[in-house]
Amino acid sequence: GIFVCLYCLGCSQSHKNPAYESASNEPIRIATYNIRHGVGMDGKLELSRTLKTIQSLNADVIALQEVDKVATRSGRVDQLVWLADRLEMHCAFGSFMNFQGGEYGLAVLSRYPINSFEEWRLTDGNEPRVALAANITSPNGEKFTAVAVHFDWVNDDEFRFTQATETAERLQKLSTPWIVFGDFNDTPESRTMQGFYALGTGIRPAGRNLYSFPADTPRIEIDTIIAGPSQRWIVGEGKVIDEPVTSDHRPVRATLELRNSPIKKRTAK
Repeated sequence: GIFVCLYCLGCSQSHKNPAYESASNEPIRIATYNIRHGVGMDGKLELSRTLKTIQSLNADVIALQEVDKVATRSGRVDQLVWLADRLEMHCAFGSFMNFQGGEYGLAVLSRYPINSFEEWRLTDGNEPRVALAANITSPNGEKFTAVAVHFDWVNDDEFRFTQATETAERLQKLSTPWIVFGDFNDTPESRTMQGFYALGTGIRPAGRNLYSFPADTPRIEIDTIIAGPSQRWIVGEGKVIDEPVTSDHRPVRATLELRNSPIKKRTAK
């Protein structure tokens, strides 16, 4: 994948100021939502309804799955750009494949600058897949990488586990703290999820409302947020948002705090 610099100007100076090293950090609100290209449980394509649900999350960084880019079935709309413009957020799109005259894939929306993003091409399953890694600068000047995922969906987990393993290998090579979030299409006890829980802290929803799918009568926990390495994050509890109509998934939200990187001792010259 090619790194694309979107908002480089003005970001590079943040590390010059040592004050942030001891500053208290703002919580970062993270969410993931499979929007089903704007089609609700009632079968209606209504992107304005998707927009309202995303606005209600009040999240700083959001992973979206099942996003259409000028595809015929969704009215030739660039859904990510349409949403990002109205949300006034930065955005990055990861394309799985060409689809109906456009593209189909996943996305990251961010209130904070996206310095660069990269598609990690994964092994094809029943459809082509990528993970989308966006390098983001937090309000206190620390950088982190938000990695949106949407793994294979069939019962046989072979493709899904392969895609998850490839993603996990890339996560371990990152020099920044990271979040991996999205529609994993697997449950917490699966080998797919156990691999990620071994690398970072999984943010499980509190209380009885664990389940995000299907939206009208949720009974499976497959939409997840994981933050790593664990020592770099203070993790709040997750929450499944009670939204039964907008999509076939419910959104999941969590609050994190990014710890400051260890201060390197300055050697005397």
